[in-house]
Amino acid sequence: MNREIFKYLFFALVVLITPVFFQGNYLMNVLVFMGINTMLAIALNLLLGYAGQISLGHAGFFGLGAYISGVLTATYSWNPWFAMSFAAALVGISAFLVGFPVLKLKGHYLAMGTLGLGIIIYIMFNETVELTGGPSGFSGIANLSIGTLIFDSDFKNYYLIWTFVLVTVLLSLNLANSRVGRALRALHDSEVAARVMGVNARLLKVQIFALSAVICSVAGSLYAHTMTFIAPPSFGFNFSVELLTMVVIGGLGSIYGSFLGAALLTLLPEILREAKDYDIVIYGLILMLMVMFMPGGLVRGVPELFRKITGKGGGNA
Repeated sequence: MNREIFKYLFFALVVLITPVFFQGNYLMNVLVFMGINTMLAIALNLLLGYAGQISLGHAGFFGLGAYISGVLTATYSWNPWFAMSFAAALVGISAFLVGFPVLKLKGHYLAMGTLGLGIIIYIMFNETVELTGGPSGFSGIANLSIGTLIFDSDFKNYYLIWTFVLVTVLLSLNLANSRVGRALRALHDSEVAARVMGVNARLLKVQIFALSAVICSVAGSLYAHTMTFIAPPSFGFNFSVELLTMVVIGGLGSIYGSFLGAALLTLLPEILREAKDYDIVIYGLILMLMVMFMPGGLVRGVPELFRKITGKGGGNA
């Protein structure tokens, strides 16, 4: 446990001092998106990496949080913080109710079921033009504020969003190391064995599905109030696949792996901009090589690679 505390404090320290090196830089905006993606990757990892339940519809929950919070704030003049809380509660309750029939499915049937859910939500964003602006998007969303402090710059938004990331990481680590976390891992390994040991597998799956949706909703609200403009393409199927890739590349069943996966897939497109027409080829090649040679993800693959290198070095000596 002391080791976990040290790792978390080190992670928090890195988060706090990072803006010192990038303030006023375009990379600050990228780091804001990285924070949002980290929250989303953690949310999906709790469901997939710990409970073993795949989802291809988490972009939909992300979008619901953004649109509910955005519409309530811009159209109905709600306080942004209250709108964010209401959105999280509504999305959580909806996910809990939808989770009972959807999570009866297993394997690729579950993937298709959640994919269908995400597509329905995406179509709703496009078709409810009077409410959401449809394909043209929705603008006029207010920035979040605390008293006279308005989060209207990348520097301020960085600390706002990464504060939520740190809270999400802390809560997720506590969950993973608790009795519930052990039950989730048992469920991941064998649902039948978990049931035999007294785990209410069906209820636990629905609960972690709802919790995962709530985290996505909060990330969506932060995205809406940070960007002040939202549009359906940001919450489509492609982004659900990207989230899944973040989790797999970072490392299933690892909270810090979620951060590594989100960091890589947020920074990589920016780094490959110079490659122009070949960026997507290089991007795909890097991901393919990582899956081939680091099947456990970055969080396990990098230390293993380091041990192999140092081991070879010691052998030659």
